[in-house]
Amino acid sequence: MDVITIQSEAFQELKSSLESINNRLSGKEKEPKEKWLDNQEFMQLMKISKRTSQSYRDNGIISFSQVGAKIYFKLSDVEELLKAHYNKAFKKK
Repeated sequence: MDVITIQSEAFQELKSSLESINNRLSGKEKEPKEKWLDNQEFMQLMKISKRTSQSYRDNGIISFSQVGAKIYFKLSDVEELLKAHYNKAFKKK
């Protein structure tokens, strides 16, 4: 049997990497904080036109972020928009 020696720092780094892999495999690692959609993904998801998307932004219906000419929406904001316009089913008599 061979004996292998490594520095304490290298051991801690290796241990940390193995714990990280183990957490990912066991589902313990946190999900990404926020999912962002670009304008094209938003339009496809909502099945709306480019003009309707612009109208939603102009009228403050949904929050957005703009980097250069690119528009982004938080998925959580899209979900909130849908929840705000949710109509509960009712039974007619």
